Amino acid sequence: MNLLSIGNSKASLTTEDIRQGVVSALEKLGIRKKVLVIPPDFTRFHSHAGPVTRIIYGHYGKALTDILPALGTHAPMSAREIETMYPGVPAGLFRVHDWRNDIQTLGEVPSEFVSEVSEGKVNYPWKAQVNRMLFTGGYDLILSVGQVVPHEVAGMANHSKNIFVGTGGSEGINKSHFLGAVYGMEKMMGRVINPVRKVLNYASTHFLDLPVVYILTVVGTDEKGRPCMHGLFIGDDHDTFLQAAALSLEVNFTMLEQPLDRVVVYLDPDEFKSTWLGNKSIYRTRMAMADGGELIVLAPGVKMFGEDRRIDRLIRKYGYRPAEDILNYVEQDAELADNLGAAAHIIHGSPDGRFSITYATPHLSGKEIHSVGFRHADLTEMMGRYPVSEMKDGWNTLKRGGKLFYISNPALGLWSTRARFTDK
Repeated sequence: MNLLSIGNSKASLTTEDIRQGVVSALEKLGIRKKVLVIPPDFTRFHSHAGPVTRIIYGHYGKALTDILPALGTHAPMSAREIETMYPGVPAGLFRVHDWRNDIQTLGEVPSEFVSEVSEGKVNYPWKAQVNRMLFTGGYDLILSVGQVVPHEVAGMANHSKNIFVGTGGSEGINKSHFLGAVYGMEKMMGRVINPVRKVLNYASTHFLDLPVVYILTVVGTDEKGRPCMHGLFIGDDHDTFLQAAALSLEVNFTMLEQPLDRVVVYLDPDEFKSTWLGNKSIYRTRMAMADGGELIVLAPGVKMFGEDRRIDRLIRKYGYRPAEDILNYVEQDAELADNLGAAAHIIHGSPDGRFSITYATPHLSGKEIHSVGFRHADLTEMMGRYPVSEMKDGWNTLKRGGKLFYISNPALGLWSTRARFTDK
């Protein structure tokens, strides 16, 4: 059932537009006595989930008993991040998702189905796992809040991914990420229908017997380059997601006629503290990069590789390598085989020898950066050479000569040449 569909590629929804839209949809659901909200963490700060969650809290009051950020494998939100992203919402409502332990398995997608949708690339069953709160909490409404945007694992982010990955368990997360990586990230990103989404849809249809309603935002930028909401879609059905995804492809996908020789990406230090997150700079631009091109990542906040010690150690051990290499290592290393999400991330972060990647961060040494397969540069020098405050998203001509393509936030989009996208 679709409850709300507003916006278009030219729209810039106001605070009042958003409030009226959310409230009108919630009123159609009637009175609810115990509500759980599953919003994104700080890495999706620009999703507008903060204002939406505040509106939900204002509508339900004490009936909103729990807020479970969809962390997936990410580190828990800090008190400062909660206050910054969700001001006015009581911090005592927030819970922490433990993806390794605090889960419940709802069912299993058969290996035959996974093999079929992956065209034989993998042949294993997939466990549909969620945080056990969803089933033990006694909720009569679960609101999944988040942004639909091109994504490296699911093709397009959100909807059932927010449940099965955002609140998912280690096996479900690991195997879904590995499925997408082995199938081929460049055949996944920006495609609404793909193997991972088919598995998520199967699990949602067969196992997710819960009162889940999705609140989906589509966020782009306005004429001044500031994040703005173009669309808001609310419902419990798949068509609601398809509407949001169609709009996202209009506003978040930049199609280029020619490949890019030099790209500079800036990572906001409040959002990107690891290459696990910061490598969106690679994922979202790789289909636009020219062979022999250079991707320069300005990363003032990146201080680690993985979001937890185990994954960080595996990234340091193997570095960012092509799929063929990592598939061999998975066969040889039981720990890597037990952390297929890390294996998938390593594959995703490899340029496959097509272009170079330079990370400029003061927190990781040149030796550490080189050890995982990237180049290292001094951040101060790079910020002087590429002054982000003076550049605009897209093409820029430097004062000292030369042109480059600049991206201020890789999480908000996908860039590709027409040839690389249509040939997949």
